[in-house]
Order: sequence, then C-alpha cells, then structure tokens
Amino acid sequence: MPIYEYQCQDCGEEFERLMPISAQNPPECPKCSGRNVKKKISRPASGKSECGSCSSSGSCSSSRFT
Repeated sequence: MPIYEYQCQDCGEEFERLMPISAQNPPECPKCSGRNVKKKISRPASGKSECGSCSSSGSCSSSRFT
C-alpha cells in the first residue's frame, strides 16, 4: 500500500496515511476529525539517495546530510 500525503482544507493540518490504491473515501483529519481533505501531489520515492555518496547502510558521508 502506498503512503499518501494529505492536507485538511478546514484546519490546514498536513498528514500522511497508508491507504490502498482502491480507497474511494478520503481519510479523517487527525487534528479536527474533518473529512474535507485534499491529496497532495508528492514526488515518488526512487530508492536512491539524493547525494549519491550514501552507503548501503543508509549512512551519508556528505557534510550536507550530517
């Protein structure tokens, strides 16, 4: 199941939910319990590091990420 990012149109809360692709109804806002939420467009994860110098353990030797 993919993780989707949402923003509540009532209170502005941003949150993530693990949802099935086939889900028809939006999730409930964790802050105000409203259902007026909008799915945000996010960049899919590629599995590659941004800096290119990270080891397979996930540690990054670049000073930008320390």
